[in-house]
Amino acid sequence: MAFFQNEKRTEPMNKAAEPVNTGKINSIMEGTSIEGEVRSDSNIRIDGRVKGTVNARGRVIVGQSGVIEGEVICSSSDIEGTVTGKVTCQDLLSLKATAKLQGDINTKKLAIEPGAVFTGNCSMGGGVVKEMDPVRLRTENKPAESSASARSGN
Repeated sequence: MAFFQNEKRTEPMNKAAEPVNTGKINSIMEGTSIEGEVRSDSNIRIDGRVKGTVNARGRVIVGQSGVIEGEVICSSSDIEGTVTGKVTCQDLLSLKATAKLQGDINTKKLAIEPGAVFTGNCSMGGGVVKEMDPVRLRTENKPAESSASARSGN
């Protein structure tokens, strides 16, 4: 019986818990409403309503009936429903044809299907994507004889 052994632990006591990824998707079903912060160490699908922050280490999927009012922070996201607020994705943000997103986007890659509605600013790769200034073309009038002599080699 060695209840009180004098052995030293090799693992630190404050070691962070590793994410549990069982390949399953956490779900907030239609008819469910949550107010506050939702955290997930894996993928999450939202078909209900969340008012607050959704923070996931995996993919955030917002179904057609899903509504998020607040910030979304994730590795990637597929949005089919409605999001009002800032969306930050480490990799790919995909707005499906039924998506409605009102807010700012910060992502590495962005895919928008025809029919999706996006209102806000988009930042990709660290820089804000802004409307480009129109290109203004300028023409110069050259005398006809100098261009003719240049062609003949005189």
